[in-house]
Formats: sequence, C-alpha cells, structure tokens
Amino acid sequence: MNVFEAIEKRRSIRKFKPIPIPEEHLNRILEAARLAPSAGNRQPWRFVVVKNEHTRSRLAELADNQTFVGAAPVVIAVFGDPDDSPAGYRQDPMVAYKQDPMIAVEHMCLVAVELGLGTCWIGPASPNYDVEAIKRLLGVPERMYMTCLLPLGYPDQAPNARSRKPREKIVFYEKYSDVE
Repeated sequence: MNVFEAIEKRRSIRKFKPIPIPEEHLNRILEAARLAPSAGNRQPWRFVVVKNEHTRSRLAELADNQTFVGAAPVVIAVFGDPDDSPAGYRQDPMVAYKQDPMIAVEHMCLVAVELGLGTCWIGPASPNYDVEAIKRLLGVPERMYMTCLLPLGYPDQAPNARSRKPREKIVFYEKYSDVE
C-alpha cells in the first residue's frame, strides 16, 4: 500500500476486535511518530502507550465516557512539551508543541492503516473530557499539553468514506476567493 492509498482508506474507527496488537506493529507505528517533522526539529511530542484494561477503561470515562476508547487493545495518549518549543514560539497561541504532535499522530494513523489497524483521534474538545485527570492517571507533568487519545486496534467495522468538499471550494491559486 502506498501513502495515498492509506490516506484514502483511513477511517475513524470506533469499534475494535479484542485482538492484541503485535509488538512489531506497535513499534512501527511509534517509529512513524518519532520520524515526524517538527519546528526546529525540537520533537516536542510525548506518547504514553496504555495496554492495561483498567487504565484504558478509566481513560474512556475521563474522555467524555467514550466507551470505545477503553475497548481498543491499545490507547496512545499524546502530549506536547512546551519546554521543547523553539525560542520565540512560546507566546504564540498555536505554538509548535501544540501543532507538532498532531503531525506525529497522523503519521501513526497512516501506518496503522497500512498494517490493517484502525484509529480515531479523540481530542479534548468536550467540556466533559477531563484532561487534568487523564494527566494525573498517566503521571504526566502538569505543563504538558494534551493533544489527543488515540485508540488503536483491529477494526470491527468498515465505515464508508465520508463526503468531502470539492477541491474548487477549498483550493485557490494565487489569491483566496470566496466566490461561489
């Protein structure tokens, strides 16, 4: 499978088979994240790999009771370290330690597809997503920025592709245009 095929096949998976993930697959996924680009090559991402069933269930509760999170055989909690942002970025509201882990997560998602696995970004957007409790549960320092939880496993569903806006609505050449 090439990268474009992985992009086309990637879906948000919310139902997983209770099959363990081989360590070599997990290591390949984590290596893809490690190789992601970052501002100033600071690599501000940190990953907590959770396999323990009780901890996964607790993560699901703390992530707005999204039970499918706990049903995945692995959950990767993704954080950004502000201490690893290049000088001058720290005051910007969208600093590198917030953006760069997102690149690493998408690398993981695409390699997961290549390996026959599924993922789903679970970002802390809901008011019922308790980031501070998740950090305490996983022993993550307070300063860290939570990017997402990434449940990972063999899909037990095959969602259809969701519609996408036509390219003409999102791509402009030389100058932005909102003409319909």
